[in-house]
Amino acid sequence: MSDSGIHRVVVVGGGFGGLQAVQKLRSAPVEVTLIDRRNFHLFQPLTYQVATGALSPGEIAYPLRAIFKRARNVRVLLAELSDVDLDARTVHLRSVGEVPAPGSVAYDTLIVAGGSSYSYFGHDDWREFAAEVKSLESAMTVRSQILSAFEAAEAEADPEPRAAWLTFAVVGAGPTGVEMAGQIGELARDTLRLDFDAVDPRTGRILLIETADRVLTSFPPSLSAKAQRSLERLGVTLLLRSTVVGVDAESVSIADGAGNTQRIPTRTVIWAAGVTASTLGARLGELTGAEVDRAGRIAVESDLTLPGHPEVFALGDMVRVRGADGAPVTLPGVAPVAMQQGRYAARVVRARLASEQAPPFHYHDKGNLATIGRGAAVADIKGLHLSGFLAWITWLVVHLWYLVGFENRVLVFTRWGFSFITRGRGARLITGVADDKTSHEV
Repeated sequence: MSDSGIHRVVVVGGGFGGLQAVQKLRSAPVEVTLIDRRNFHLFQPLTYQVATGALSPGEIAYPLRAIFKRARNVRVLLAELSDVDLDARTVHLRSVGEVPAPGSVAYDTLIVAGGSSYSYFGHDDWREFAAEVKSLESAMTVRSQILSAFEAAEAEADPEPRAAWLTFAVVGAGPTGVEMAGQIGELARDTLRLDFDAVDPRTGRILLIETADRVLTSFPPSLSAKAQRSLERLGVTLLLRSTVVGVDAESVSIADGAGNTQRIPTRTVIWAAGVTASTLGARLGELTGAEVDRAGRIAVESDLTLPGHPEVFALGDMVRVRGADGAPVTLPGVAPVAMQQGRYAARVVRARLASEQAPPFHYHDKGNLATIGRGAAVADIKGLHLSGFLAWITWLVVHLWYLVGFENRVLVFTRWGFSFITRGRGARLITGVADDKTSHEV
């Protein structure tokens, strides 16, 4: 307890799970400290739209302090978790950049929502050449890389290097990979088709590489087939039953089921295949003896707490939840799971304060959504299968609903409406290019 006798809750991570936990505790008789190494909440399902110039970074991110500015019991800290002392009930912090951070913060209840990152399946050296779009910074890097590729193709006279610049390889045909490939297809065939003189962006190749035999394997086969047809209409070439075996600065190498290897010249590879849990999962497993799987996910009890430590909750992509039979269950790595777990953890805290018992966590699957392009999407909502324009409208409404901040909702809705009418993209900026000159010479 704090000096005032109020229960102290520390929430690590301002993503979907952590944000929902804090939202549900803002009116509770507790002191909440939210710790994140970013000062904003990122609406991660739309980072790929930043990567393709459809949206600007500020339209899918919202400052954490602005979200909780009227919550008197919530404190926001810009810091990074370095370790946890479970016996002393203290988290140890380190500074982010030059921003000083307290060395430690004490807690009565700890909620850890560390999230995940993309897994390169033991080939971390590929990360340098195959960027991902899970963070805002990486999405902006990919945006500059894609747009720079078209600029380089315009300036390249030799057909072979030009073809390499105009080849875009997306690895992984889950929702992010499918959405990314579709957006690049629209960018090349609609938005940029009249922007260049020496090159026609519509001649570019968009490759979607997937180990499985179909795209969107978490969807029913009928919707996968419809998504595949929509991708092909956008000029996307599907390389199914293909595994990436090499990535470098100038190519991607793939192997088919028969073991035949093909090297494809390309200067742009985007990674959207598989995830690995935050390293916090492994650390908490080490401290508690909890089971940790190959993807780094820690097994938590049915109430999302760590074994032997009911005061510590872990949630989101970094956990597996034990079911009624005691076996850990891997839930989908999607935002609704983290959001429901964050709300549940807050309910358990409130129940304990009232000396009440909370039931085990149960995930309510509301369905899957994926958009392929303009007016094209697929939706699997509790057995109801939608595709085409109706599924696309459903996708728009759901994403606008969960986007944080009224201003952002208005901006994104306006941007999407304008893009739908004009086929344009207003955020086609190449950023992050170093310039040693201090003057503005032209």
